[in-house]
Amino acid sequence: MNKVFAAALAALALIGSASLLTACNTVAGAGQDVSAAGHAVSTTADKAKP
Repeated sequence: MNKVFAAALAALALIGSASLLTACNTVAGAGQDVSAAGHAVSTTADKAKP
């Protein structure tokens, strides 16, 4: 019974850590997208100045 519990715990830890790593990559990608959009707005605003 202890081996089954240890295997289940290891599987949950692996799934949990994979989820956290995926979330970090997603948040980093979203930050880059927001940054790129900000740069595009700034560039357009600079071009629109008289």
